[in-house]
Amino acid sequence: MVFGVTDLSAYAVLVHICRDDGVQRTRTEFVTQCQMHHFDMDGFEHFEIITNVDDQLVVYIGYNDRMSFYTSKGDDGTTSLLGEGRVAKYHVRIEAMGTLDESSAALGLARAQCRDPRSGGVLLEVQRDLYKLMAEVAATPENAEKFRFIDAARVTWLEERTDELSKFVEMPREFIVPGDSVAGAALSLARAIVRRAERRIVELADTEEIKNSELQRYLNRLSSLCFVLELLENKAAGQKTTLAKS
Repeated sequence: MVFGVTDLSAYAVLVHICRDDGVQRTRTEFVTQCQMHHFDMDGFEHFEIITNVDDQLVVYIGYNDRMSFYTSKGDDGTTSLLGEGRVAKYHVRIEAMGTLDESSAALGLARAQCRDPRSGGVLLEVQRDLYKLMAEVAATPENAEKFRFIDAARVTWLEERTDELSKFVEMPREFIVPGDSVAGAALSLARAIVRRAERRIVELADTEEIKNSELQRYLNRLSSLCFVLELLENKAAGQKTTLAKS
């Protein structure tokens, strides 16, 4: 068993190495000799033995110990953009970025609970799209082109996924009530947040803070995809979608 981690910052994990593991016996004996001391193992990061529990070594692994999770630069109530200058944290652009961040988090919550095998892959790709969409929103107008990724082709991709998945669900003729499955409820929450993100993007477009009209089109289509996925996940959970009218 070899532990090798890259691209991690200020991150710690616990690793249990069994003393009776023949493959790791030599390594474990070496680690034991270094108890309560930091040392390098095979060119990786710093290890520290914490204690022995049930004949196992509990090992602390620290990555980039000198790095910090905070900078304090925003303590004055402002934040930087991808470009020159800083704006207030309540600026409409920052509100849009925050809502897009919420959208991705809600989609991640849904993805973690999806049962239909088709849902997870689509949601992950959407989350990656939102990551790139956020970059364009975070850029100042003169730099936005450098971060442009969402275009008509990405909107078409989203429409195609929605149309494809809609073939496997029965579309209700009335409004529905969320909550018939865990993943379905999470997707309904994500849909509502995505709609709020769309409103923030439209506001930025109306004030000419952003120029790419495909951003709002993408978010509009994404809310439709979330709805179809909610129905799909209700079906995968063996639940009938509840209508708003009793």
